[in-house]
Amino acid sequence: MIITAETYHVPVLLQESIDGLDIKPDGVYVDVTFGGGGHSREILNRLGKNGHLYSFDQDEDAEKNKFDDERFTFVRSNFRYLKNWMRYYGVDHIDGLLADLGVSSHHFDDETRGFSFRFDAPLDMRMNKRAGITAADIINHYNEEQLSDIFYIYGELKNARKIASVIAKARTEKTIETTGDLMTITEKLFQREREKKELAKLFQALRIEVNHEMDALKEMLNGAREVLCQGGRLSVITYHSLEDRIVKNIIKAGNAEGKVKQDFFGRIEAPFRQVTNKIITPSDEEQQRNPRSRSAKLRIAEKI
Repeated sequence: MIITAETYHVPVLLQESIDGLDIKPDGVYVDVTFGGGGHSREILNRLGKNGHLYSFDQDEDAEKNKFDDERFTFVRSNFRYLKNWMRYYGVDHIDGLLADLGVSSHHFDDETRGFSFRFDAPLDMRMNKRAGITAADIINHYNEEQLSDIFYIYGELKNARKIASVIAKARTEKTIETTGDLMTITEKLFQREREKKELAKLFQALRIEVNHEMDALKEMLNGAREVLCQGGRLSVITYHSLEDRIVKNIIKAGNAEGKVKQDFFGRIEAPFRQVTNKIITPSDEEQQRNPRSRSAKLRIAEKI
């Protein structure tokens, strides 16, 4: 059954990530990052009439892209609740899980959401517009040390302390409400030739904090470890070193810290076996066609 639908996001490493799932026609699969539905559509194309796909997304915009297919269930929720939702639907085990951890191009292109410094928009950055604090809340109410930690840990910005100090001083004079306000305050701190890269890191740090992305990722992967059947596949696309490190460590050691445990005989107790010998990256052709893919890394693992 071939499904066609207009998407608002170009899927990255589409064939490679779906091939990595080694799909069984009658299997049960989960796409925890539905977005425009590109990866989900390809999974459905490979499922038979008795297969089923559960796709997660917490954004109401993504829900508009869901499919009318009896083999498909859309779950409007944060993927951190994967295990709870599988229990809710009476699913004991799944045969594969796919995660494309990057922010949808739709979010970057939406002038109202505040994900991109290309537009002057309210500092929001929430994936789920129904709940949670906004980037403006963080910028205006976190103390200087908290801001510095966020910029350094999540944005890997070397001048995190200086950025936090400038923001803390500026907000005493005027509330920082928009992406334009933030750029005006901080752009003089970045060298001209690296300005866009540094601003991207700043916005990344705020987005991660707003959406609690690292905690959600850890919870989802731990849930995946429990619900995947033996031989089930995990196919995960990452875009920056923070999330890639977590994925790598959980595959290797079963925990986000990468602390390897050994049994009585000195054998490493790992929940997964890496399927490929090296990380899969987009071809030169895909990188030219879709610039968003340039930093993508795909890891594929099998539940032991």
